[in-house]
Amino acid sequence: MLGGLMDARNAYPRRALLRGVLLGSAATASGPMLSACADSPRAAPSPASTPADSASRSASTPASPSAGGVLLAYFSRAGENYFNGGRRRLTIGNTEVVAGMISRLTGCAVHRIEAADPYPDDYEPTVARNVREQNANARPAIANPLDSIGRYDTILLGSPIWNVRAPMIMTTFVEGLDFSGRIVHPLTTHAMSGLGTTERDYAAICRGATIGEGLAVRGEEVADAEPDVAAWLRRIGLLS
Repeated sequence: MLGGLMDARNAYPRRALLRGVLLGSAATASGPMLSACADSPRAAPSPASTPADSASRSASTPASPSAGGVLLAYFSRAGENYFNGGRRRLTIGNTEVVAGMISRLTGCAVHRIEAADPYPDDYEPTVARNVREQNANARPAIANPLDSIGRYDTILLGSPIWNVRAPMIMTTFVEGLDFSGRIVHPLTTHAMSGLGTTERDYAAICRGATIGEGLAVRGEEVADAEPDVAAWLRRIGLLS
């Protein structure tokens, strides 16, 4: 997700980028580096102990209007992920870990975006599928779409960064909604691409939205990210 590595957009030609880079679009001198739902810096915690557990529980129920007008909608992938040049299996995806922190700190409503056709558990097949979807400008189907976000004034859109941008399923999600008069804050987990193209992309496809300050968290560092998450929430007025 970040940290002393050259961005693959500059280090590799496009063919190598498409072949080797997904989650975070980065590369090392010894070979391609994938990322974004990459492993946390410690062995993945069990669902019973992870801060993402509260987000999982919230996501299993309809978003509530009592959440103070704030909705966190996120997509996260567990399974085999990039981790500091290698691979590690996550029981809980990095974006979900951060989503759990936000849910616990703010009490906001949470909607976990689920793919109708789940992404593979293994890393390389996920890379290949993402490349196909990006090249085709695809709209992967969502198993649990929202009909409306009308009760919310602030929307946090969370996802990994795959090959410099959010997974195409995030485009599927936002295109069907009316963001008029709402503030959208991008939230990403990444290898080294930060927010990627999310600010530009959401500005183009979130109809009527104002794009606010985003937060990018390096995947290997999500377990220790709560201070940064809390500081961001204070800056955007969601935490006192």
